[in-house]
Amino acid sequence: MRLKKIFLFFLAVICAGLCGFSMGDALGCVSAQGATIERMRFHCENDTAKINSLLMEGLHSGLNDANELVCFYAHKLEGTPYVAHTLEGDTEMLTINIDELDCTTFVETLYALTRTTLNGRYSWRDYAHHLEDLRYRRGQMGDYSTRLHYISDWIIDNSNRGNLIDVTSDIKCVRYKIKTINYMSSHRDSYPSLANDTIYEKIKNFEIGYRNHRFPYVKKESLNSKDVKAVVRRGDFVGLVTRIDGLDISHLGIVELDAEGNLVLLDASSRGKKVMLEPVDLKKQLSTSSKTEGVRFFRLTTN
Repeated sequence: MRLKKIFLFFLAVICAGLCGFSMGDALGCVSAQGATIERMRFHCENDTAKINSLLMEGLHSGLNDANELVCFYAHKLEGTPYVAHTLEGDTEMLTINIDELDCTTFVETLYALTRTTLNGRYSWRDYAHHLEDLRYRRGQMGDYSTRLHYISDWIIDNSNRGNLIDVTSDIKCVRYKIKTINYMSSHRDSYPSLANDTIYEKIKNFEIGYRNHRFPYVKKESLNSKDVKAVVRRGDFVGLVTRIDGLDISHLGIVELDAEGNLVLLDASSRGKKVMLEPVDLKKQLSTSSKTEGVRFFRLTTN
């Protein structure tokens, strides 16, 4: 244990050196509120420096609109390789990895970068705080069960804390769907962490709150309508509503607009193997998807 503490101490010092912090800053990040260095998992030693560099670019951009900042950072991350399951491990840790993204971690990264910039900050420590605040129930990381795995759970928890709003219900052509969300417990073997009976029971208990869950969505056929365009903005987050039993949202990205003002998905694409702007508008993209029936739209608040 003593060796572990010594290692963590020097890791904090190294991170401080990479980011231009003092020794006091390094010690502070070990004892900071929220996840400590001891409970963070970095992809590589340059992560903190890269995050600081991106944040400085965001501050120097002069942008102060949340949606514009989301787009700014999204385009900065274009070309980043798509890699799934980067959050998984034997122990739940606050994973910080901007070099490998999937659809969920892409959106989380955009949120944390934007929120940090809106607060006038440029430190990876502030970024880590906002990442934890978005990713975990009530903004605090515990074990695997505290991560907000379902997007319905994610939006409700974060809406209640003022981080995000669901703007789908503001669209005139909105529909409502009632669905029981229990995919994880119904597919226990697909989630290694659920081999632990205690974690499995906690996940099942959270799912109880989403029996016959009612949520708003827009049919994919309506995506280029005036009703949608009147509400949805570039930089809004997009969730694809799936027909898969027990699951609510199967994919995330952000809204971009083409020359005609139609919605285009900018996402970490498993098909394209990178962060990319999809080649056709969202309505056309989803027209051939039998498993997707519509979308939901979320927006970062400016609090």
